[in-house]
Amino acid sequence: MSSIHELGYLKEKINELKDEGVYRKLPILEGPNEAEVILDGKKVINLSSNNYLGFANHPRLKQASIDAVKKYGAGSGAVRTIIGNMDIHEELEELLAEFKREEAAMVFQSGFNCNAGTIQAITGAGDIIISDELNHASIIDGTRLSKADRAVYKHSDMDSLEKVLKEKRDKYKNALIITDGVFSMDGDIAKLPEIVDLAEKYNAMTYVDDAHGSGVLGESGRGTVDHFGLHGRVDFSIGTLSKAIGVIGGYVAGSKTMQEWLNHRGRPILFSTSLPPAAVGGIIEALKMLMESSEYTEKLWNNAKYFKEKLGVLGFDTGHSETPITPVIIGEEAKTMDFSKKLFELGVFVSPIVFPTVPKGTGRVRCMVTAGHTTEQLDRAVDIFEKVGREMKIL
Repeated sequence: MSSIHELGYLKEKINELKDEGVYRKLPILEGPNEAEVILDGKKVINLSSNNYLGFANHPRLKQASIDAVKKYGAGSGAVRTIIGNMDIHEELEELLAEFKREEAAMVFQSGFNCNAGTIQAITGAGDIIISDELNHASIIDGTRLSKADRAVYKHSDMDSLEKVLKEKRDKYKNALIITDGVFSMDGDIAKLPEIVDLAEKYNAMTYVDDAHGSGVLGESGRGTVDHFGLHGRVDFSIGTLSKAIGVIGGYVAGSKTMQEWLNHRGRPILFSTSLPPAAVGGIIEALKMLMESSEYTEKLWNNAKYFKEKLGVLGFDTGHSETPITPVIIGEEAKTMDFSKKLFELGVFVSPIVFPTVPKGTGRVRCMVTAGHTTEQLDRAVDIFEKVGREMKIL
């Protein structure tokens, strides 16, 4: 009996991770997520957070969160369909719809469960989901939860997408094309205008997961749909409230019809407690700040451009990024882990990303420059990159 409970089969798998050099322990952050942080007891320049605009520790967001706690308490106490739908949740959705220039918005507790809850609610048996091969894990999981059939097209390859539509569209009642707005591993932007044109040609709906476009692309961070001027032509625009917005949560923006249906069939809304007041208060403040000024997004882009150019001059391979996400591609898995480790020792934290998150042999450190970084911090980081790059004969 005792041997069953030792989970020997999992121990074996853990040892395999150790043998492959990809076993890791969670880094421990001591304090707020800022441009420079104390991580595992060491002061380092942080190039790994999704806190694009530096909002996670912004005084205005913190004060708004405190005010919301004082008024509404620490938690909402229930799912929204029972008694967990506070007026502050309604206010957030109205503001989000206005910000996104859409009819309505529906808020979920995270970006991940937004995809898990929405995809299965809007598709069913007799439908088909057509997905970019590099879509985020949450889209893949959300698609698996749906009773619809699925097809995959080659990454950002419009010929491949059209081939799938030509072959399969007529066999199904509804078709839903799903793409990331910004692809998180390479920082490239979806070919949304072409995708929308094909969707309209073949009578399909479009679904964009804008996790890394929210607060980054478009006017004051309104996202990829705004960036391309496609309002009213994308059916489901998914955003996150936990990256550039700096708090937690996800949402779908689109039509009033979409909102009404998700209210009845979005499983995380029906079966999981709504966002806590502190989070909602902070998010509302972040949206107000973005609607007041474009200074935050401008600073983000200026910093990203500065950092990219400096790495490029040194000869690092930064791939095909079109956004502040800046991958530095190293290649082999163990070498990537070692590169990240050496950077950390010298004062820069950049998380290594290896297989299975990215294809074998394309290991990289993914640099996330934010509006919170100073030029001096970015210069220091580049110097450390150069030192380690030369030491390891990457340059």
